[in-house]
Amino acid sequence: MKKAILTYIILLLNILSITAQKIEPIPFGDMDNWVTRNIKESAIIGGETKQVYAIGPDETIEGDEAYVPKGGSPWASSNVLAKVVGITKVSNTVYPDTRAGHGRCARMTTVMEHCKAIGLINIDVLVSGSIFLGQMFEPIKSTSNPYSKLEMGIPFTRRPSALVFDYRLIIPDTDMIYSSGFGKKRTIKGHDKAEVFIYLQRRWEDSDGKLHARRVGTGRVLLDKSSDGWVNGYSLKVNYGDISHEPYFTSRMELIPEADSYCARNSKGKIVPVVEEGWDAADATPTHIMVMFSAGSNGAYTGAPGSTFWVDNIALAY
Repeated sequence: MKKAILTYIILLLNILSITAQKIEPIPFGDMDNWVTRNIKESAIIGGETKQVYAIGPDETIEGDEAYVPKGGSPWASSNVLAKVVGITKVSNTVYPDTRAGHGRCARMTTVMEHCKAIGLINIDVLVSGSIFLGQMFEPIKSTSNPYSKLEMGIPFTRRPSALVFDYRLIIPDTDMIYSSGFGKKRTIKGHDKAEVFIYLQRRWEDSDGKLHARRVGTGRVLLDKSSDGWVNGYSLKVNYGDISHEPYFTSRMELIPEADSYCARNSKGKIVPVVEEGWDAADATPTHIMVMFSAGSNGAYTGAPGSTFWVDNIALAY
């Protein structure tokens, strides 16, 4: 009898704990509003007008102007305008999609982008669709050092307990491909995976304009199986402080190696790497939040064409 009462009390406390959580949507995280850009590619590669999408207030933009996030949207994506050796080309791997009964959602795909102009350029670049908090800097002029072309993270000083979202996932039963546009494409054994992370950092700038950071909070997950329809209310826990010795710690949660540092704009307006130098105290206050969803998880130019990752209702729990 006492055991039954104790079990009931524990269950009740767990229910109260869950219901006590406050869920706050990230702006534009319901994925219902999108900017549509109509951009004409160069005549030498066909001259088609293609649509490129951005998460932001409903609006249509004509022409190949560089995109800056609109309406207070904190979101950027892998969708870009590129101008390489004088050729205008676009890449679009993130789309608005219809979700029955829920308005719209974001659909990220992995595709092989082709660009061929006789005598000038002939490249295939594999691109995995992704969305993240930050900004992409257009136009893209080369495929080298991809992280230098985006600003990862936005100012943020709160301490959420989890990143919450709905998702749907299709992963092809095929090996992955690496193709950066230069050199021979190669096959990489193994299936692709979708990936989600949330990092909280405390950043500072030194007198030389270099950006440094300590990791305050960490949440990261690989989704390696196709889902059976939508998974609603998935919760990715944020763990605070040095978690490197915790049983749930994986290599994906490690501090970002300096060579792979994401970038941000310093006080002088220059894009520089943000170098993570260690773990912060478990009770530290962050200065920035980084959130990314990606249809692939194996770095730039690597993935399985056809991988598709839908997300919706992105929020933070407190």
